Amino acid sequence: MNSDFDVIVVGSGVTGGWAAKEFTEKGFKVLVLERGKPLKHGQDYVTEHTAPWEIPFGGRPLRELYQREYPVQSTSYAFDETTRHFFMNDLEQPYAEAPDAPFTWIRANVVGGKSLLWGRQVYRWSDLDFEANKRDGHGIDWPIRYKDVEPWYGYVERFIGVSGQEENLPQLPDSVFQPPMEMHVGEKAVKKRIEAQFPGRHMTIGRVANP
Repeated sequence: MNSDFDVIVVGSGVTGGWAAKEFTEKGFKVLVLERGKPLKHGQDYVTEHTAPWEIPFGGRPLRELYQREYPVQSTSYAFDETTRHFFMNDLEQPYAEAPDAPFTWIRANVVGGKSLLWGRQVYRWSDLDFEANKRDGHGIDWPIRYKDVEPWYGYVERFIGVSGQEENLPQLPDSVFQPPMEMHVGEKAVKKRIEAQFPGRHMTIGRVANP
C-alpha cells in the first residue's frame, strides 16, 4: 500500500470521523488509525435491532461482572448488555488518575468510538453559555462567542438532520430543523399547564439528530 498520505486522523469517533469525512470530500488522501474492534453494520448494533424481551437477562445489570471488569464504564447511562461490547474493559485497560482528583473516563473500544453511544440530543450553545465563565468569574473566558460558531452549527446540522421546533429563544438558539417529532397527549397536557402556570417558561420537543 502506498504510505503517502495528506492527512492522518487518529481515532474514528465523532471528531475523527468528521475530520476524515471533511478531508476526503475535499480531495485529500486520508489515513484513519483506529485501535478499536471492527463492527459489522446492522449485526453489531444490538440495541437498535433487539426487541426488549430479547435483551439478555431482561436488560438487568450483571453486577458482579460490571464491578469486576467495568467499574468505570458501567457508570455510563449507555452501558448495558446491548452495548457492553462497545466499551473498554477496565480490568484489561486501566488508566492512572490522581488519588485526590478521581476522573471518570468513559472509553469506547470500537470503530466509530462514542459516536455509537451518544443519545442524539442536539442543542446549540447560546451566548449565555459562552459568556458564563466571564460572568461568574470561574475559570477562563471563552475566546469565541455564538456568532463565531453559528454558521458551523448549521453546517453540521444540515448533514446530521436535527428535528425540532423553532422557539426563537435567545437562551436556546434554533437549529436548522427537520420537522419536529409530535408530542404525545400527556406531553401536550404538561406543556399547557407549565406555560399557563409559569408565564415565560417553555416546554419544547427534544431536538434530536435522527435522519
